[in-house]
Amino acid sequence: MTLQTVEQATRPRGLMIMGAFHPVGPEDMANGARTVVLLGPSGDFWDIFKSAPEFGTSDQIDRWSLRVLGTLAQTLGARVVFPFGGPPYAPFLRWAKLTGRAWDSPVGMLVHDTTGLMASYRGALLFDAPLKLPVGTQTSPCEACLDRPCLSACPVGALGPAGYDVPLCHGFLDSDAGQDCMTRGCRVRRSCPASLGAGRHQEQSAHHM
Repeated sequence: MTLQTVEQATRPRGLMIMGAFHPVGPEDMANGARTVVLLGPSGDFWDIFKSAPEFGTSDQIDRWSLRVLGTLAQTLGARVVFPFGGPPYAPFLRWAKLTGRAWDSPVGMLVHDTTGLMASYRGALLFDAPLKLPVGTQTSPCEACLDRPCLSACPVGALGPAGYDVPLCHGFLDSDAGQDCMTRGCRVRRSCPASLGAGRHQEQSAHHM
């Protein structure tokens, strides 16, 4: 099994490898796995998903993830865990940082090297073998971002270095002025230059909002 084989199996399903790492101890909570591969939606995810039997049902993306990643794990001889369905919950935020491809952003949420603030994880494949992995970039895209538009993008200042003000955000989203965020996605996430790499479909952002 190689990481390239995993990548080739995920792409037709609207998924991409968001990073991978070798657990080094029990603190990584990988249940004895020697390689953890994180998967997230690729740029063509939404078009593929709209043809799935789960589309339009309740908890549609989670149900899709259970079916598609479950089948993928069986095909590749791996175990699969999800960021939902707990408690307990798998430590996806810690795992993302261990890949060397995700970091804390100036506004707190994770920023990914190729999908920016649109980082999303649908599940993780746990392999009992140590797959050969590329070296992570080790450098956050925020390091080269001099303007840092994410810090001023929120119209009401609900998301910033001080954390996430949930009531303030939701109050704005319920207003007429907040419909841009509701239909196109969070302005903070959209403001990140690296987010363009996610190829996020507007309908997908609207669904999550």
